[in-house]
Amino acid sequence: MDEGVGGEEYLFKIVVIGDSAVGKSNLLSRFARDEFDLHSKATIGVEFQTQVVDIEGKEVKAQVWDTAGQERFRAVTSAYYRGAVGALIVYDISRRTTFDSIKRWLDELNTHCDTTTARMLVGNKSDLENIRDVSVEEGKRLAEEEGLFFIETSALDSTNVKTAFQIVIRAIYDNYKRKVLNSDSYKAELSSNRVSLINGSTNRSSCCSR
Repeated sequence: MDEGVGGEEYLFKIVVIGDSAVGKSNLLSRFARDEFDLHSKATIGVEFQTQVVDIEGKEVKAQVWDTAGQERFRAVTSAYYRGAVGALIVYDISRRTTFDSIKRWLDELNTHCDTTTARMLVGNKSDLENIRDVSVEEGKRLAEEEGLFFIETSALDSTNVKTAFQIVIRAIYDNYKRKVLNSDSYKAELSSNRVSLINGSTNRSSCCSR
């Protein structure tokens, strides 16, 4: 997380993970550019988009990374996760196998990222209700078990896409502010202890000199 001049600018890295063809790239392009490619091919090479969001009058930049097609080889590298403070774990509601893979993706995320990383389970392609293979209840249940946010989206018709990213970005921002607050409290406590120690040693010195 980088902070700009005067603490007014924030840059948060968010990764989008999940099996191949669950719609990760289209979620990203819908969020960043409000575009959808019906014939999008598997992503090749590193791809990320940056979107600016306003939170409490602060300019927050979300740098959202796509897995670059590496998931097809089950070889998403640690470099991809480095510095990530948020993650969207995506499955396709019309393909149960992609839902069954979620725990493996979570294991990988836990291996490479801090446990405080803001995480959201995303059931994508909600427009395919007529061939749904994973119920909303199942998605909610898994999210509750794993302590994740949960939402269903459609990159095709843009349902809940911005909401999904905004919830994660807000959670990251809140986590960051909490850390700063805790850090300030800790510094204040250290400072207070230091003053006590100095006063204590001064008193002891006076006592001994008598």
